[in-house]
Amino acid sequence: MNSFIVMQGETYQQEKKLGIIWSPQQDKSGMVPHSYKRMMEVKKGDRILHYVKGAIVAISSVTKDCREASRPESLEGGSQTAGYLVATEYRELERPLVIHEYMAELEPLFPRKYSAFQEDGSGNPGYLYACNEELLLKLLEIISVLNVYVPEDEQLELAIEVVRKTEHHPLVLLIAETVLEAKRKIERGEQQFRKRIMPMWNSHCPICGIQNEALLKASYSKPWKDSIDPERVNPYNGIVLCSNHDALYQNGYIAVNPSGTVQISKKITEEEYLLYGLAKRLKITAYPENKPFFRWHKNNVFLDKRKRVLNRPEAED
Repeated sequence: MNSFIVMQGETYQQEKKLGIIWSPQQDKSGMVPHSYKRMMEVKKGDRILHYVKGAIVAISSVTKDCREASRPESLEGGSQTAGYLVATEYRELERPLVIHEYMAELEPLFPRKYSAFQEDGSGNPGYLYACNEELLLKLLEIISVLNVYVPEDEQLELAIEVVRKTEHHPLVLLIAETVLEAKRKIERGEQQFRKRIMPMWNSHCPICGIQNEALLKASYSKPWKDSIDPERVNPYNGIVLCSNHDALYQNGYIAVNPSGTVQISKKITEEEYLLYGLAKRLKITAYPENKPFFRWHKNNVFLDKRKRVLNRPEAED
């Protein structure tokens, strides 16, 4: 199961009535925007969150794979007729989720590329965006709080009555199934990633040498929220680190150059190196396939980012 966020605006009511989402294949200039092309990725069983005027207003389950289809006659707007159509079953929310009201919780889960939302919580231009599982789970958590009534009175008979009223509600069932599928996907992906990466690093932290697997992390270079499915299980997209160095790596206090040199952020003083189990001129033996992922981490996660010069390629470390 994959999930998406569709930016509908004025087309929401029309598309909901038809039980579809639809986009042109090209924009007015003849270009193919990524948010149109992404429609071809939608499959039966996927989930779609519907965004209208600043809020998630509905969740739907896709009933048929995306197909090429002309604009439905009853769908207004635009001159393009050739397009992509997805059949989906809408479940409207009684209380929409207004994105900007929850930015402190949501923003850390936005992907750095092709995010559906801007930093102020408004929607980005475009039609369809991928929704990573971490963001999906947080959105569903908030939607559940807003739309699934939980009584303050903890008396057993009242709690049972609430269960009776909600357990067969279509929206509640859809949320529960979606949460379960998303958690399973993350768990399976992370287990597969760990199983593949551990032998490559001889099940030890190359920075400090710890070999106790209970203290070791399969640490992503390009995080789950920014990766596509093949990257999430690619063992070159990461490094095995102890819990301490994993925390430093994930929070950008250390990075690994493509050459294997461990770079330490200036936010850690030299006097603190010993405290953090670090040392000057530390170098690890990495694989050539690690290079693009190490470079991505350094450019996007590492705290001491270099200033980029426009129209000039970055030099490799």
